Amino acid sequence: MIKYFPCVCQGYNQKHQLLISRKCYAKKAKKSLIQLEEEEEPIKVVENEKGTVAGAVALVICTSIGSGILALPQKASPAGILPSSILLIVCWGFLLIEALILIEINVNLRRKMRKKEQENELEVISIRTMAQETLGDSGGTLATITYVFLGYTSMIAYCSKSGEILFHLINLPESASGFLFTALFTLLISIGGTQTTDQVNQWLTASMIGLLLAIEVVAVAFGGWSGLDGRGDWGKVLAVIPVIIFSLVYHDLAPPLCAYLGGDLARLRASVLLGSLVPLLALLIWDAIALGLSAQTNQFVDPVELLMRAKWSGISFMVEAFSLLAVGTSIIGTLLSFSEFFKEQLKRLSWHSPFPQVPKESEAFTGLRNWWGRNEISFTAMAMVIAPTLFISTTVPDAFSAATDIAGGYCMTMLYGVLPPAMAWALHSEQPQDADRKTLSSVKPLVFGAGLLACCIMVEQIFRDFSAFHS
Repeated sequence: MIKYFPCVCQGYNQKHQLLISRKCYAKKAKKSLIQLEEEEEPIKVVENEKGTVAGAVALVICTSIGSGILALPQKASPAGILPSSILLIVCWGFLLIEALILIEINVNLRRKMRKKEQENELEVISIRTMAQETLGDSGGTLATITYVFLGYTSMIAYCSKSGEILFHLINLPESASGFLFTALFTLLISIGGTQTTDQVNQWLTASMIGLLLAIEVVAVAFGGWSGLDGRGDWGKVLAVIPVIIFSLVYHDLAPPLCAYLGGDLARLRASVLLGSLVPLLALLIWDAIALGLSAQTNQFVDPVELLMRAKWSGISFMVEAFSLLAVGTSIIGTLLSFSEFFKEQLKRLSWHSPFPQVPKESEAFTGLRNWWGRNEISFTAMAMVIAPTLFISTTVPDAFSAATDIAGGYCMTMLYGVLPPAMAWALHSEQPQDADRKTLSSVKPLVFGAGLLACCIMVEQIFRDFSAFHS
């Protein structure tokens, strides 16, 4: 899931006096940033003004808690609580290693590029730039293409899920509900602008995290996981991997996080470790509660739906509200970042040109033409995101489940599983004499193992999809 995180830009402006130009930021299902900035307009950070570990931990926590949490119980239910919980912990460890490798590569490139920048100022290095610097133009192209697929699959998942939730709330058809919900946030971004969107996103995020904590506390107090028996089906556990990755990924935050902490590796490692532990615990408790309810029924039902039907002190309302907030905050970030990405591409194509001045036009009509000239690219980019999203999400049944599998099993695994080890291997192969032997990215057996595991996850997903297609 991809998400825009306002705290990064806002905090930098207030405390670190950043020169920030408009960039394409993409975030995970939740609030994170994948910065695919263009090299011509770098973001500068004053390195002697560093952020705090507490702030970085908060960013990682908020980035990791998103709409993926809604898909986890349904996918994990066939496997059972024990296999799915163990897999959650294993995937968390795998993603932690990948995040540390990604951070070390980013810091390494920052040190190299410091020689090219003004003193105490440095560019925020995006994942696209990291891939291009280490793997060449083909690496940068692969990162960009994967990001585009990730953006579309994430938006389709959010739009589809919002329709399901609103159908339960107001009994409006799912296609119409998803369309209206997505259109609402499209208007917020298009008309309200970035500042208003930032404020709305911050309030929604705080409310969402508060509701998640309240749901888990109430559910545990009322014995929500009393139906758990510890049994499971290990043969079905591999199908849970894509949605776990979709739920736990925060790696798109790595570039701005490195800038936020001034490239301080020790503090970056501590922030990622502590910040990723909280979402892991939240997911383990959420999964246990939902599967505990599912075990008490004799039919296969989405455990989140069972939570919505629970009679515990208004928890059904809290689950519905949390679900909408999780999807809404995810839509804001993905829509904002994805449209910014397309705006940059449209500007590079240079097809946009201002309207010619017409001397005899009325003042009102001239103002309208000027307004359209200023916003033509923005509206076109937004349409490029929304049109395919609405078409697929309203015509493909169960688009949420399929889209999360594609996003987690392919796009996120490629961006944050395959590419980081490949970049680390290429970087340290080019500069073996400069390699820091105290970093994970310089330990070639570990790098090779992480990359191999990521490739195996993708291959397994290919076989699974191929088998499902022919069954």
